[in-house]
Order: sequence, then structure tokens, then C-alpha cells
Amino acid sequence: MAGAVFSRLAHKIASIEGPVFPLHVGDTWLPPFDAGRMENLRYEDWQGIHKYTSPQGMPALVDAIVDKVRDQNGIPAERAGVLCTAGTTGGLAAAVGMLAAPGEEVMILAPHWPLIRGIVESFRAVPVLVPFYDRVDSLEAAVAAVRACITERTVALYVSTPSNPTGVVVPPPWLQALAELCRSQDLWLLSDEVYEHHAYRGEHASIGSFAPERSLSAFSFSKAYGMAGNRTGYLVGPPAAIAQCRKISTHTFYSAPTSGQIAGLRALQSGDSWLAESRRVYQQAGDRAAQILGEPPPAGSTFLFLDVADRLDERGIFGFLEDCLDDGLVMAPGPSFGRGHYDSYVRLCYTSAPPDHVAEGCRRLARRLGR
Repeated sequence: MAGAVFSRLAHKIASIEGPVFPLHVGDTWLPPFDAGRMENLRYEDWQGIHKYTSPQGMPALVDAIVDKVRDQNGIPAERAGVLCTAGTTGGLAAAVGMLAAPGEEVMILAPHWPLIRGIVESFRAVPVLVPFYDRVDSLEAAVAAVRACITERTVALYVSTPSNPTGVVVPPPWLQALAELCRSQDLWLLSDEVYEHHAYRGEHASIGSFAPERSLSAFSFSKAYGMAGNRTGYLVGPPAAIAQCRKISTHTFYSAPTSGQIAGLRALQSGDSWLAESRRVYQQAGDRAAQILGEPPPAGSTFLFLDVADRLDERGIFGFLEDCLDDGLVMAPGPSFGRGHYDSYVRLCYTSAPPDHVAEGCRRLARRLGR
């Protein structure tokens, strides 16, 4: 099981002299909207802010999530089918822990969010990578790629759209076909939708709307509302399945942070204008970064995923990333997103610093790439 994504370079990152361009972590330079900032959550208004909530979550937040998921995601959620979690990470861990026994397999569309592989491994299950987002170009190819990886030990398929790290927005007909494949094979769907609000080109759809009876859909306040440090997300699925997920969550993080839940409730109540404006700014930043680097504009998420194979020497991708540190550039190594398949790639986040700072970092990277 891998350690931290950036552990091999951590000591060098700390020693960078001069400007630093922190393009490696998926975060935002924007502060949250006013009503959701910690400084504006007052004890006088929320006298339970320092106490535990129910392990399921604050009742008012659960109700708001039900309404949001029904209206925006097309998932027929019930109150008993909602679990507030310690970030989407906690939600997906509860889902994997509930679904997969040691030795059973979870298919992961790749390149993938780095932590999902470790989550599967932490429950002694087996991650099976399905090269997908950069390899398939049709509905038929998408289904064939997944079908080829199904074995008698397979229990679930993990899907992320818009994709981290590629930014690909999987078309709704493809998602429906994958849902039908999983239904025919009696498999579960794990849907990672933290970038649901960041589909700039193409339509975001929730795969859980096509097969709600076998989908566990994970959402986050972190990416949508600039609240990554609040560590609050939510998991939605069939009530009987969520009841089993709560056994895992109760014995790991017990309940999601109370202050994060309050901020999440406020986000669902009054965060729409901040969400719309941040989405516009993020798209502009992504388009600008892509133009500087000579890449297609991103379809979604907050990342660009670049193949730098022509600039690698015998030291491989980590040697290239060490050289980039001389320019103050910090990026994520491709192997974290699919070892053995993406070892010549780097991922950069174009929302992790103010747009002009990101643009300067991209210009430095473009010079190093000879673009």
C-alpha cells in the first residue's frame, strides 16, 4: 500500500528557494462564501457546534441532502439512505468496507483518484485498474473495457465523473450502459461525484440515477464550496446498504465534523451564487492553463493530465519532477493515478493558486517541455 502521494519528493519540496507553484494538490485558492466560513459560525447561533451529531448526520442537513440529490442528481433518495461522512474519502471508505471482503475485487476506472486504490487495499480487497478515460472513445468500447476485467471475484465498479485527474466528463449514455452492465452482472457501483458541479463541456449525470438499487454515490462540499479543510461529504444509496456503511463509519470516524456539517447546510441553503462564480473562474483558469501548455481545454474537474514521456530520461517521472522543482513547480506523479499505466504523466491543479500564479507556473512548465 502506497504512502503519501508526494512522499518521494517531500524533502525537496520543503527546500525550494524562490517562488513556489503548488500545482500538486486538488484544492482552491478561493475562500468559502461568507456564510460558510468558520469565523461566521457562532456558538450563539449553533450551541451544539462543539458536540457530536448523530452518526448519520445533522437532521437538517440530511433533509437538505435528500432534496438536493432528488432535484439535481435524479436519485430517488430517502432519509435513511443518506450518511454524512468525514469527507468523500470517509464515505467511499465506508462503502468499500461494507462491500468488499478480503480477496474480492473492485474495478477502478483509470487513471483514478489516488486514494481510492489505497482505500480498497486497506480493507484487504484487490483493486483492478481499468484503463479507461484516455483509452475508450465510444459507448461500446467503454462497456467492453469494463467487461474484460470482470471475474468471479468482482463486487463493484468505481466511476468518477468529471474525472480526477483527466477532467473527462463521461457521457450519460455511457454511464447508463455501464449501469446496465453492472446490473446484469450483479455488481455494485461506487460513484465519486466530488466534481459534479465542474462540468464545463458536456453534461454531468449521476450513474446512480440509472441503477439506484445498486449504487453508492459519494458527494463533497470540499470541491464545490472551497471547504476541503472542513472534511465533510455525504454518501447516498439504498437504505439497507447505507445502514451497513454506517457500521464502518461509526467505528472509524463516528460522525462527520459538526462545524463542517453546519457549513455544508449553509452551502446548500445559500451557496449557489458562490458556486456559479467559482465555476466560471475555474473554467477560465483551466482554459488558460491548457492554452499555455498546448493542450485541449478541460471538459471538467480542476486538473490537467499531461504525458511528458518525450522529456523523460533514465530517472523516469520522478527525475523529471525533481527537475521541475528547480523552477518552483510542484506537480503530482502519474504513477499515483495508475501504476504501470501512467508512469510518464503528471497532473496539475489549475485552481490551487490564484490564476496569474498558475499561469506563470504553466509558462515555466511549457518552457521545460519545449512547447
